[in-house]
Amino acid sequence: MNEEKIISEVRDGAMWITLNRPEAMNSLTPRVLAGISRALDQAQHTNGVRAVVLTGNGRAFCAGADLKYVQSQVGDTDNGTRHFLSEVLALMNRVESFPMPVIAAINGLALAGGLELVLCCDLVIAARSAKLGDAHSNYGLLPGGGGSVRLPRKIGPTRAKYLLYTGEFLPAEELLAAGLVNQVVEDAELLSATGKLVATLARKSPLGLRRMKALVDDGMAQPIESALRLELLASEVHAHSADMKEGLAAFNEKRAPVFTGR
Repeated sequence: MNEEKIISEVRDGAMWITLNRPEAMNSLTPRVLAGISRALDQAQHTNGVRAVVLTGNGRAFCAGADLKYVQSQVGDTDNGTRHFLSEVLALMNRVESFPMPVIAAINGLALAGGLELVLCCDLVIAARSAKLGDAHSNYGLLPGGGGSVRLPRKIGPTRAKYLLYTGEFLPAEELLAAGLVNQVVEDAELLSATGKLVATLARKSPLGLRRMKALVDDGMAQPIESALRLELLASEVHAHSADMKEGLAAFNEKRAPVFTGR
């Protein structure tokens, strides 16, 4: 499917969503947000899709909101800025809660809203030349897609405040040590390394991965005692699933499991 400024393709068990505004560093507009959302709809309703990959064309993964568009909305009597930021946050929340693993394959700069998009992904692979930063402070802006909330939870408040306050762009390798990035690869290997990760996930139980994602995300939002009770309850329910039975049968029969997601 080719949407305006978005390219989406089902490949090797994943929905690959590519931001395709290289002339504008893949910056976000309402049409880009809508295109990503439509691609996520397609991923949810396509058999065999086990993961989503987000990446970009050109020298940026995503440079954040299109500031020319934002400037055109400032002072709008219909409060266009607020409406746009609400659309951004809604898309970020959807990515974060999407019921299958979402992988960010960072091919270049991930700034401001681009960083916020990365923060909503489950796993992050970055090209060695990639750089990440908040950048809002460089233009007197505030985060509107969850950056001030999710970034400190990912890398701690001290590191987060450094990125937020300075607007500096840090190499992916530095954020690997901070825990924001899972893997840094040579630029030419980004897509192949992402494909290998997709292949690994595609062999797992989609039901198990969906429930694991929910347990981690829900567990981070509540006291540890409640999170542990929730995990126990989820495990009891999961014991009745076809995928768990298949996994145990495959172990006993010394073969690879064939999961159906039920």
